[in-house]
Amino acid sequence: MKRKIRIKWKIFIYMLAFTGAMIALLWIIQTVYLEDFYKVIKMNEVDNAIENVKSVIDDEDLETAIETIASNYDISLAIGRENGVVTDLSGEDNENYIGFISVAKREELIKDAKRNNNELTIRDFYDSSIKYEEMPTEDRHNIPGYEFYESYNKLKKPNNRYDSMPNMPMQIETSSVLKIEIVENAKGNNVCIFAYSIISPVGATVQTLRIQLICVSVIMIVLAFALALFIALRVSRPIVNINSTAKKMAKGKYDVVFKGDGYLEVAELAETLNYTAVELGKTEALQRELIANVSHDLRTPLTMITAYSEVMRDIPGENTPENTQVIIDEAARLSLLVNDLLDISKLQAGVSQFDMKEYNLTESIRSVIDRIQKLVQNEGYKINFVSNKEVYVKADEYKIYQVIYNLVNNAITYSGENKTITVQQINQGSIVRIEVIDKGKGIAKDQLHNVWDRYYKVDKNHKRAISGTGLGLSIVKNILSGHNAKYGVISEENKGSTFWFELKTL
Repeated sequence: MKRKIRIKWKIFIYMLAFTGAMIALLWIIQTVYLEDFYKVIKMNEVDNAIENVKSVIDDEDLETAIETIASNYDISLAIGRENGVVTDLSGEDNENYIGFISVAKREELIKDAKRNNNELTIRDFYDSSIKYEEMPTEDRHNIPGYEFYESYNKLKKPNNRYDSMPNMPMQIETSSVLKIEIVENAKGNNVCIFAYSIISPVGATVQTLRIQLICVSVIMIVLAFALALFIALRVSRPIVNINSTAKKMAKGKYDVVFKGDGYLEVAELAETLNYTAVELGKTEALQRELIANVSHDLRTPLTMITAYSEVMRDIPGENTPENTQVIIDEAARLSLLVNDLLDISKLQAGVSQFDMKEYNLTESIRSVIDRIQKLVQNEGYKINFVSNKEVYVKADEYKIYQVIYNLVNNAITYSGENKTITVQQINQGSIVRIEVIDKGKGIAKDQLHNVWDRYYKVDKNHKRAISGTGLGLSIVKNILSGHNAKYGVISEENKGSTFWFELKTL
């Protein structure tokens, strides 16, 4: 059998695994893909800047507007004509790389943009017409694009028509993007928007992030370890306590109390188990009572059979038909009791089969009443049957016969001095309602919901049934449940009880 892992250790492992996954994801994003993310962001900033310029292209103070946009996105912006002449330039002249591109080169770029649906994007652009080598060293480094020029010369890459290096190896420490878009202003003239942005190297940043991530990872692992252990113990403790209490209940100790602290699900489980413990305690008590009652019912006929048999054996002349009949009656009562116990067991286990067929319910009720009336008429009992027409139903005739027999027998047993029982057949459209009414002492309201429960008796002083075994209501409940029939009891103390059930008519 595979060894099970305790829930606290499972939670602990899951928490650590989740933390490890988050740290690994953070490392991948911050070290492997940081540069890609950064370049995507810068490209989006260039696009957004151009869109902003397009929205203010007709403003009177266009120069101030592009200064603000360039400052917000930290890029160089310029507005020019189709001949390459720049009309508005953001920032200082020696800080805006677009201003260093020759007019001829700008005009060439604009023509290419026209051929490309009025838009052109170039990565790692520099203008070979700029004479970096003729400038003072300190001025060269102030001109954007110098780094590409220097790297280009070192790597001896051939020029292309844009003087760009799209396939420049990683030896280049700085990259850039130049974007040109041609739009039409309110006057109907084409206006060229230039946007240039340096994409700073992130190598040093990545190294810094690695060092930070090492520190952060160590701290997170330590904190995650402590937090995972705390959560695992906190979540598992109430479950462990419930398990411990359940083991006590399994040993027959039903007065235990389950405590569900901390979580709704655990509290609901504890509440369910507390209810189960109470019900099991009731069941055990009722089982003991049933055994005592059944023992009483068994002992009485056995005692009478033994006593009459001994009298007939030992005393001459006592072997009379009357004494023989007593033995036969008590043996029949024993057989009836055993059969009822078997019926209850079969119905509760769900192995009892129902033979559903159409039959005359009214006639069946008359048959039950006639049979019982013959048994109890000498004792002064009177059973009345009230009906206004013949009713046919589809049900198990024998089992419904048992239901009516047991209800009438129960009414006789508890009818008191009145000794009058009424059976009513009430037709309600497609439903027939059968009521068995007695005028006995009735049942208290707080006990009504228990009368159908197995083993339950309203009168704790066991009384032997006048006819039958005293187990009738348990059988009634299970038979009617098997027919999906509604049933119930209406009772008032000192006024009697009405037991009823309903079936669909044909």
